Amino acid sequence: MSPDLVLALELADLADSVSLPRFRACDLHVESKPDLTPVTDADRAVERALRERLAEARPDEHVFGEEEGGSDGGPVRWILDPIDGTRNFTRGLPVWATLIALERDGDAVCGVVSAPALGQRWWAARGEGAWRDRERIGVSRVERLADGAVSCAHARDLARVEPVAWHTRGLGDFWQSVLVAEGGLDAAVDAHLSLWDYAALVPLLEESGGRVSAPDGGPPRPGEQLVCTNGLVHDELLALLAA
Repeated sequence: MSPDLVLALELADLADSVSLPRFRACDLHVESKPDLTPVTDADRAVERALRERLAEARPDEHVFGEEEGGSDGGPVRWILDPIDGTRNFTRGLPVWATLIALERDGDAVCGVVSAPALGQRWWAARGEGAWRDRERIGVSRVERLADGAVSCAHARDLARVEPVAWHTRGLGDFWQSVLVAEGGLDAAVDAHLSLWDYAALVPLLEESGGRVSAPDGGPPRPGEQLVCTNGLVHDELLALLAA
């Protein structure tokens, strides 16, 4: 296991130790950010803990996080989403996770998705495969949307896919992407995402044998939808979304 991934998993342990005690806490403090999305004291505490640990372990590397911002570039950068699925977190739903990615020269080289309320964790590093709780995972081998299970975060995309796919759901957030990586879903279409929403998912999906892109087939970009598939149905799904 690479030193980068070892540190990323250590950071995930730290994040879980901060976030899980605040889940369903009676005194959880929730605010609305300027974009009207919620933020909790747990979001801020997790990101602060991770930043402090990185300052000790990798003082020369940049950090970019959802709550405190940071460097938009640099040759080496950690990208943090302290709690992905904050709305679920605030309502006591267990589908939320901390997302941790390391980017080198613009390429996400490792990623960890830790969902302590679900008791599950996914991780990947370039050349080291994709894993869920120490079990290697891989995408499905379904070749047609007509035989596929697809999740879409937006009702508009769901309406386009539902008449074509074998089974459709609307799961959203990290959850639908990791299900693609482990073969439970064959494809997923997410909302307009920020970098911290998807950076950790890219190596996980690609190391599991999948494909991830923007709706035009290019690399994922902040502010655009994220399309992830087992690779076999990717072009068919992109064409359907563009129709």
